Amino acid sequence: MKTTLELPDELLAEAKAVALKRKTTLRSMFEHALRREIGSSDGAASLSPHYRIGPSGIPLINHTGNAVVTSALVRELLEEE
Repeated sequence: MKTTLELPDELLAEAKAVALKRKTTLRSMFEHALRREIGSSDGAASLSPHYRIGPSGIPLINHTGNAVVTSALVRELLEEE
């Protein structure tokens, strides 16, 4: 479905810069942000299958038994903010 959004110029410019840095599209970023925001209504937004944001805003590891914390995953968490 297509829709039109009105955004402040500076927000759109920042979003484009982040998309370029992450080698992704604005569409993908909007989708990801909306899914994360909708999923956060339970108080623990999901960052990935292995991580979530706890009630105090601290990233927590989901206990799946096979989650490995790597530098790449830490960078992903930092970029999410």
